[in-house]
Amino acid sequence: MGRHEQREQIFKLLFRAEFHKSEELPEQVKLFLEDEESQEISEKERNYITQKLEGILEVLPRIDALLNEKSKGWDVSRMGKVELTVLRLGVYEILYDRDVPNGVAINEAVEIAKKYGPEMSGGFVNAVLAKFV
Repeated sequence: MGRHEQREQIFKLLFRAEFHKSEELPEQVKLFLEDEESQEISEKERNYITQKLEGILEVLPRIDALLNEKSKGWDVSRMGKVELTVLRLGVYEILYDRDVPNGVAINEAVEIAKKYGPEMSGGFVNAVLAKFV
């Protein structure tokens, strides 16, 4: 599994966080990784996915505050869940993950937004993330 696919798995897990209480997330991660679709994920990939998810969740309030600052006219409470989740992942990679170049973080976020969000999601994500670099 490549980094793009791993990033998509992180996106899916982070998306679940929007609909579950924080104390339910460990069980949600466990259920997700036990799913048939996830059976092809190696132990090393599982560790990478869960560590990155935990890293994002740890700094989530800071990421949301920064998103509120940078996205003029948009508050995280007004954003679509797909766009918000992709932005959180992208901001985390730009600001906290030194292994991911900024251009890659933005491009990957845009691609995920195009795949899972409405038609204009990619442009919105690109515009907001560009303000972080």
